[in-house]
Amino acid sequence: MSETEQRLAARLAELRVQRGWSLDELATASGISRASLSRIERSETSPTATLLNRLCMVYGLTMSRLLSEVEEGDNLLLTPEQQPVWHDETSGFVRRNLSPPAAHFRAELVEGQLRPAARIDYDAPPVQGLEQHIWLQEGELTVAMDAQRWRLQPGDCLRFHLTGRSSFTAHPALGARYLLVVCKP
Repeated sequence: MSETEQRLAARLAELRVQRGWSLDELATASGISRASLSRIERSETSPTATLLNRLCMVYGLTMSRLLSEVEEGDNLLLTPEQQPVWHDETSGFVRRNLSPPAAHFRAELVEGQLRPAARIDYDAPPVQGLEQHIWLQEGELTVAMDAQRWRLQPGDCLRFHLTGRSSFTAHPALGARYLLVVCKP
């Protein structure tokens, strides 16, 4: 397990303890089994994007904010080698935080990659009404949110407020690589 994944596990355990919750209480709030939560917090397994989103919902954090909290330093500049990368092997999602971690900024820039035919489903956004901009660089990406659906081609940019259920599906042969701007309300 990478250092980032180990720090993520420690941060998730810390968030639960800060709230005074037991694993059983967190399991009830998140819909994730107690056993899975325990394995995640002990760095025995890395959470999928879907599970991490559920935890972010419970803690009221965006995924970008949570992942930036596990990184150290007050740099205003991150070189590619310093940018934290998180992999969800189950869904085929790779997320690179391009923006330096900072508590006092509202927008964050993320690079997302989905392997061919990869799909991520989210039950709900971590923060209702979260503003997002997706600029597709390579491949094809289908974004669905509630009853709306968009198919992005290279160069297309989609802007929306994240509400309800959503999914992100990469082209079966081409996959998808995109830049994501997340603006906290």
